[in-house]
Amino acid sequence: MSGGPAPPVPRYGAGALADVPVSVLAAMGVPGAPNVLGLPALPRACVLLVDGLGWEQLRAHPDEAPYLTAMGGGPISAGFPATTVTSLGSLGTGLPPGGHGLLGLQVAIPGTGRLLNCLRWQDDDVDPACFQPAPTIYERAAADGVEAAYVALGRYRDSPLSRATARGADYLAADGLGQLVGRAERALRRGDRSLVTVYHPDLDSTGHTFGTGSPEWRHQLRFVDYLVQELASVLPAGAALYVTADHGMVDPAERVDADTVPELGEGVALLGGDARCRYVYSEPGAHADVLAAWTATVGDRAWVVPREEAVADGWFGPLAAGMAERIGDVIAVPHGDLAIVASEREPWLNRMIGMHGSLVAAEQIVPLLSVTRP
Repeated sequence: MSGGPAPPVPRYGAGALADVPVSVLAAMGVPGAPNVLGLPALPRACVLLVDGLGWEQLRAHPDEAPYLTAMGGGPISAGFPATTVTSLGSLGTGLPPGGHGLLGLQVAIPGTGRLLNCLRWQDDDVDPACFQPAPTIYERAAADGVEAAYVALGRYRDSPLSRATARGADYLAADGLGQLVGRAERALRRGDRSLVTVYHPDLDSTGHTFGTGSPEWRHQLRFVDYLVQELASVLPAGAALYVTADHGMVDPAERVDADTVPELGEGVALLGGDARCRYVYSEPGAHADVLAAWTATVGDRAWVVPREEAVADGWFGPLAAGMAERIGDVIAVPHGDLAIVASEREPWLNRMIGMHGSLVAAEQIVPLLSVTRP
């Protein structure tokens, strides 16, 4: 491994995002789900995932988020990489990333020589139900008689990522804060037991565009705080609201461009992941040279490790069959003020100010806050 502090490993099975949905199912009495987090037994639960709300960012802005700041709870690990695709996979299945296989923004499709962008999913040859074959928590809930719903933007309803992570839920389109609250309120009152997931993306998109240090981001956090307060106000009796996130965010000032630094392209077949978690897929026979070149170029500001080392150290949790081939042969994870961009291949990523994906606390640690109405 390259220099720098030792990378912290996500707390899978002991306080990670993947532990939230199975603990919620257990608290609702669904058999076979361990209550890892010790959540109180209640028949109804609403899980709000605020995209981009890191624990460190929340703690740094109590004035913008007074309701959230006053809620009970604490920090948990998002999982690696700390990115939306991976975390939605964990929230939707209750599995660490290695179990569901949505292992980053851009991962290899084994045996094809191509990358899959798991957000955009512009590859009709990849079936979401095959690429992510694990049962979802909504399927497990419905099988036990729990009413399961997913509330999010209408344009995500039939997306491949939604089919991979939210199948089995009744998808309720909501294109505004009022709609999110209203649809969640109705869904929470269904049946004898109900599980509702609410997804809100605006804090993340604001951070990507303006940065987490911007006035725009702070004002958006105020709207998130109000959303949480409104959701809490409509909880029916016997319901809990759990607020969590998929990752935090940083605004890296330094950039290394893999499209203009020749050493970062030699022997490289594909460049996946994103700016704070790079998957480097080497040409046959070039693995050692690629590892050496990336270590020499960015190893003072990033953890640069072979795939086998990251897997053995538990970065992804246990890997299901066939998942290892999706991960780069070399993984480069900035721990300093660094983004590894590719300006020609990924101009959209190069334009971002706020970024995430790394194992550092600002990106990896997210809140798990709660309020209950017995």
